[in-house]
Amino acid sequence: MNTHPVETEALLTPSEVATLFRVDPKTVTRWAKAGKLSSIRTLGGHRRYRESEVRDLLNGVPQQRPSDG
Repeated sequence: MNTHPVETEALLTPSEVATLFRVDPKTVTRWAKAGKLSSIRTLGGHRRYRESEVRDLLNGVPQQRPSDG
């Protein structure tokens, strides 16, 4: 039996991310498609964004990209 609490990171909706950046939610979706921001899909197919990654992007912290080799 696992007695350790599972820490889950806060997830933001496209609308919440758009509010932080003062852009349209569709812009946030385009960023995800372009790889600027990673997204998680809900069971219903909606995008959610990790709050820590959004905050890093908002603060100008470079995103780590997977290497090709």
